[in-house]
Amino acid sequence: MAALPVLVLVLLLACGGPRAAGQKRKEMVLSEKVSQLMEWTSKRSVIRMNGDKFRRLVKAPPRNYSVIVMFTALQPHRQCVVCKQADEEYQILANSWRYSSAFTNKIFFAMVDFDEGSDVFQMLNMNSAPTFINFPAKGKPKRGDTYELQVRGFAAEQLARWVADRTDVNIRVIRPPNYAGPLMLGLLLAVIGGLVYLRGSNLDFLYNKTGWAFAALCFVLAMTSGQMWNHIRGPPYAHKNPHTGQVNYIHGSSQAQFVAETHIVLLFNGGVTLGMVLLHEAATSDMDVGKRKIMCIAGIGLVVFFFSWLLSVFRSKYHGYPYRYCFSAASVIVFMCIVVQLHHQRRWLWTKWNKYK
Repeated sequence: MAALPVLVLVLLLACGGPRAAGQKRKEMVLSEKVSQLMEWTSKRSVIRMNGDKFRRLVKAPPRNYSVIVMFTALQPHRQCVVCKQADEEYQILANSWRYSSAFTNKIFFAMVDFDEGSDVFQMLNMNSAPTFINFPAKGKPKRGDTYELQVRGFAAEQLARWVADRTDVNIRVIRPPNYAGPLMLGLLLAVIGGLVYLRGSNLDFLYNKTGWAFAALCFVLAMTSGQMWNHIRGPPYAHKNPHTGQVNYIHGSSQAQFVAETHIVLLFNGGVTLGMVLLHEAATSDMDVGKRKIMCIAGIGLVVFFFSWLLSVFRSKYHGYPYRYCFSAASVIVFMCIVVQLHHQRRWLWTKWNKYK
């Protein structure tokens, strides 16, 4: 009877031994992985990975940490301008986390370049770059773990909000000091101060309506074309299709835009505005009739041409929009401009007739 407790203890050890040994082995593997990642992070905020490192440290269990991975193509022969711009913002985000007082081993930042880990791209069926994916501590990545780059842009602040949403880790983005803004402001103040000093006795230029109108018009054109969107969202300049190599300067969705698209819309708005100014000058100036006709024709041409392209851009983003070029809505606007011009011409001729009558 005394040997019965000993036998029971031996049976319990025999049953629990392999399970305990396996658990201990997992803890040792996890500890080694975390130590390795912490060592690499201490040297570089963004860990560069190839296929073996990715499979061992990101895909394979055990894992009690999240890994944000940027899949990119930074080699010069890839000619991925967006990848370089996104990499700069990604480095800012990773550095902000690495040198934060809240830094822990709960999350790591890594990068897989196509030329160093093409097998990873094939394994994940990935055919575009850059792409950001969060690999959570438990389970596989879900739909929300893939960052919507085309919608949200790649600014470090936007990436930080996405990371906080997926991992509950709040990162305060700290950007390196940029002296370009203060230098430009100082230069502008110096120019204004110099003009005031040189023309201290004659400050009529400050009351020049044309100058202030031109400055206000430039500001309005920049804002209405989407420059504030670029500043807040940080979208890519353009998009290059990795399969065909075709570069798209106009975003196909109404929820986003490229930087190049802003410049294009700014040019078109400026052309329409210039056309309207010419039409107004042709109707109100005291120049001879021949010059006014030329200004009128040039103004109508600018309005038709650039407004037609604006309609085309709008239709490419809102696919159900029925109008395009100058064969519909633009023709109505041109007709209205001609009517206004004829009306002003009639008033001008009537004034001249009464003057010489």
